[in-house]
Amino acid sequence: MLKTEAIAKHFGGLEVLSDVNLSVGAGEIVGLLGPNGSGKTTLLNILSGFLRPSGGRIHYGGRDIGGMAPEAIARLGIRRTFQLPRMPEKMSCAELLLTAVEQPAGARLLAWPGRARAEARDARKRAFEMLEHLELTRVAHQPASGISGGQQKLLALGAAILGGARLLLLDEPTAGVNPTLRLRLVETLQDIRRQGVTLVVVEHDMGFIGRLCDRCVVLDRGVLIADCKPEHLMENERVVEAYLGKRETRPKAPDALLRTAEA
Repeated sequence: MLKTEAIAKHFGGLEVLSDVNLSVGAGEIVGLLGPNGSGKTTLLNILSGFLRPSGGRIHYGGRDIGGMAPEAIARLGIRRTFQLPRMPEKMSCAELLLTAVEQPAGARLLAWPGRARAEARDARKRAFEMLEHLELTRVAHQPASGISGGQQKLLALGAAILGGARLLLLDEPTAGVNPTLRLRLVETLQDIRRQGVTLVVVEHDMGFIGRLCDRCVVLDRGVLIADCKPEHLMENERVVEAYLGKRETRPKAPDALLRTAEA
């Protein structure tokens, strides 16, 4: 579904990504991991059109999307969330989700009042079902900018899904979300996958990654160093070294990688 070839990105003399080759199959949930500063968010920004690569190619469904504008990429079905979502001040949470609901092709060209009312009822039903699923019903009529940071992340996730995501790029979806809701979020994302959505998830919570993802790819200083199942991460010496340093200087506790990643 998604394939990158030798993606590179530099800012002046600073090389942030180098020769990144990534493949994501339809229906997969892929974790994108790496220490702080490894280039994870930069790669998401390139895939979603917010940054242009300095080199390489991006194919989505066999189509070259390198250099396309973010809104054009979003219309193809690639949606994303951000580490720090920014919400409108004059829209409630429910109104934000209502505006996000994907409209049927050609809906704006139809002037049939009956059909318009039916579509409005369906949009409202879907929006409030999403609020309930994300446990945001009690803040449905509060300003979207006034809810907590964790709730804003969930709201952004709901908007991306309702907007017709086929490939969903999530940037640290659990940051600021309470532990109980994190478990519910795993179920929600797995259900989204069953509906035909493919996911790429940037995350530091290894427990969350282990429960959610089919496969993990790991970046370190802009280079892809691993592509494996979550349970094999601890067996990869390059991954352990990226998080903990050289063998002779790293902590001795066997779960140190997990604790470091979660921190």
